[in-house]
Amino acid sequence: MSSRRPSNQLGEWSEVSTQTVDEFLASHSVDPVRGFLPSADPLERLPAGFECWEELAADLPKVVCAGRIHSAIAALPELSPTDLADGPELDRAMLLLSYFGHTYVFGDDEPRSTIPANLARPWYQVAARLGRPPVLSYASHSLVNWRRFDRGLPIELGNIARLENIVGGMDDDWFVLVHVAIESAAGAGVAAAVQAQDAAEHDDLEGLAKHLDALGDVMERMLGTLRRMPEHCDPYIYYNRVRRYIFGWLDNPALPNGVLYEGVKEYADRPQKFRGETGAQSSVIPAFDAVLGLDYSGDVLGKHMVELRAYMPPRHRVFVEALEERFSVRDYVARNADHKILVAAYNRDVQLTGDFRRQHLEYAGTYIRGQVQTSGANPVQVGTGGTPFMKYLSQHVLDTDRYLIEK
Repeated sequence: MSSRRPSNQLGEWSEVSTQTVDEFLASHSVDPVRGFLPSADPLERLPAGFECWEELAADLPKVVCAGRIHSAIAALPELSPTDLADGPELDRAMLLLSYFGHTYVFGDDEPRSTIPANLARPWYQVAARLGRPPVLSYASHSLVNWRRFDRGLPIELGNIARLENIVGGMDDDWFVLVHVAIESAAGAGVAAAVQAQDAAEHDDLEGLAKHLDALGDVMERMLGTLRRMPEHCDPYIYYNRVRRYIFGWLDNPALPNGVLYEGVKEYADRPQKFRGETGAQSSVIPAFDAVLGLDYSGDVLGKHMVELRAYMPPRHRVFVEALEERFSVRDYVARNADHKILVAAYNRDVQLTGDFRRQHLEYAGTYIRGQVQTSGANPVQVGTGGTPFMKYLSQHVLDTDRYLIEK
């Protein structure tokens, strides 16, 4: 429900939601504390009847290392996911099947372009129920792939472990856990971002400055966590051991025709092309961009980022779109540019967004572009999401700076 009132600044009519912030977040499956992480800790094991999937998942790094992934998957019975409940059970099934699918495709020196029916069909069925393509995406790789050592302590580095691995080892785990910790840190910022929009709509200058300050504090914690990546994730090991398994089959030079999902009648025997897992499929930065009014839709990377929303959980995707349609914080701050504290709070958020992107660009150069390419299936010029990332990321960093508002 909503009421209507004239805007204080423009005299135009605007929709004023009567939902609380928590209600607005909950309607999009966003937690007011955890953000885009699930409200309950992820399921650690599927129910009875799916033991063969769990057994393979437990041994996956060893099976991959031994070169036995293809025979192991060929030996799997075809299980129906029909009885799996929506929510944690379906999320875990998607995680396991995605890891099986990617290790099957990339388990040899040369990628395989066909996924057998006993894996392809249940993978497609689970993905269809989740509203995402049957390919490894960030939602599976990070959002539901962790557990806490102590459930009484926060979801942060030092208290989280990865549930499932592809190749195993500290570097493989740390890469994912840093992303999980960033998501956890971002949770309070997502709530603050929505509160900032509400404050702007209600012409609350002090409230808006307070919420923008809170968002900035969150961004600083996120950036501090991102900067810990090199502690336990070595660039050489990441590139040569981890990265190859998270590519997709769109704009992948080693799979120019995509991948055939054997036995999936909905695809009519036509190979499919899906993008690989990438942190750009996280909803956090797009949500913050939306609230701060940072619009990149006119550049190539911006269009690519919008395309990647198809790999987000659908309700998170709709949440980002809803933020883009809500009251403009940037316009409101620009109209009140004489309020120095408000402008400083807004500019700090924009600057931190740029700093986050600059750190990402630096890692892209070190962890990928600076490595020696060893296989056409692991190109140093193309990101796992299928873009010439260095060019796009560099432009994105420059574009962020132009949104600073003159005091």
